[in-house]
Amino acid sequence: MSTPSFRIGFGYDVHRLEVGNKFILGGVEIPHEKGPSGHSDADVLIHAIIDAILGAAGLRDIGFHFPDADAELKNIDSTILLKKVCDLLKEKNYKIVNIDSTVVLELPRVNPHVPDMKTRLAGVMSITEDQISIKATTNEGMGFIGFQKGIAAYAVVLISSL
Repeated sequence: MSTPSFRIGFGYDVHRLEVGNKFILGGVEIPHEKGPSGHSDADVLIHAIIDAILGAAGLRDIGFHFPDADAELKNIDSTILLKKVCDLLKEKNYKIVNIDSTVVLELPRVNPHVPDMKTRLAGVMSITEDQISIKATTNEGMGFIGFQKGIAAYAVVLISSL
């Protein structure tokens, strides 16, 4: 029996916030007057996780697999993209060990929604909620995030061979 190999990946995403857009984060809709703007549903947390998974597996980035010029991807639910990436990971004979992520925004408050996001993401990725960490912080009123003009997310993923 061979020893599993481990790889780590890092992901980052950012989107503008605009009045009237749905606020989708971690596959969960959160009531708020503003929401991220993008080609898909603009779920920055899922996009950061996708990039981290792809990076760990050496599979390029989210834009390579899901280009924003693709009309079929317009307004797509990012959980669909995440599922496809997890399928690619399995094809490469890797599995997710754990995910650590941080969302950076001023409002809305994320912490009350973390349990729902973990449940949703775990189901999409076929992993346990204990394998997912979602943290949130503000930008202390500084920059485009602090002025509530945008949202960012960071993710680190550890994968191992099957």
